[in-house]
Amino acid sequence: MAAPPLSISQLPVFSREQLPIAGTDLSFGAVFLMDKPSGWSSFDVVKFLRNRIRTRKTGHAGTLDPLATGLLVLCAGKATKSISEIQEYPKRYRAIVEFGTSTPSQDAATEPDAHSPFDHISRDAVEQLVSEKFTGTILQVPPMYSALWKDGKRLYTYARKGEEVEREPREAVIHELKICDFGDGKMEIDVLCGKGTYIRTLAHDLGLELGSRAHLSGLRRTEIGHFHVDQALTVEQIRELYADGA
Repeated sequence: MAAPPLSISQLPVFSREQLPIAGTDLSFGAVFLMDKPSGWSSFDVVKFLRNRIRTRKTGHAGTLDPLATGLLVLCAGKATKSISEIQEYPKRYRAIVEFGTSTPSQDAATEPDAHSPFDHISRDAVEQLVSEKFTGTILQVPPMYSALWKDGKRLYTYARKGEEVEREPREAVIHELKICDFGDGKMEIDVLCGKGTYIRTLAHDLGLELGSRAHLSGLRRTEIGHFHVDQALTVEQIRELYADGA
């Protein structure tokens, strides 16, 4: 019988407070807290780390879109068996919602496809809407530009060909949504949510409910469970730590 996966509390967690040591055998399992830079896919970060720690079995516990930045939890060796545990942790994001335009990808990765007036939107109106419709369990239709499977293909495969296919709404949980800044057609929000929540879809849906359009123009993940992005190692730090063995 296979041994049960180690709990995250039993694994070494490498961060700014506990730096990894180049050459250490990590096959027994280890967790790395990384600050993903903009323009990198989550797999880019996995590949970058894997090539340095020389541990073939390496994965991440929760995708960040390429334009997003922030906390990415990577698991190496036997710690990959704990990925599903980490994925269940609540996640906190700092996001910028831009009113007046929507995009096919629901973020800044694609050009606007629709425009709408937004001068009528007030902070009070957003706060009321959030309280009434965007707190607790909500329904989201996954964006076409996503990695979900549909009839044997990723949704983004259809989207890149200009095709749109039917998607079933999925439940998402918004534990908390606070407005941090509001003005000039933009809004900065702090969101604590459950697994599988699309923040760009949240921005898109907020715009429609407010009688306008909106897309996500910035996103940073700040927390996953008890882990915080302030603890995370940067790509530059990993490059320096593993310079001799890379």
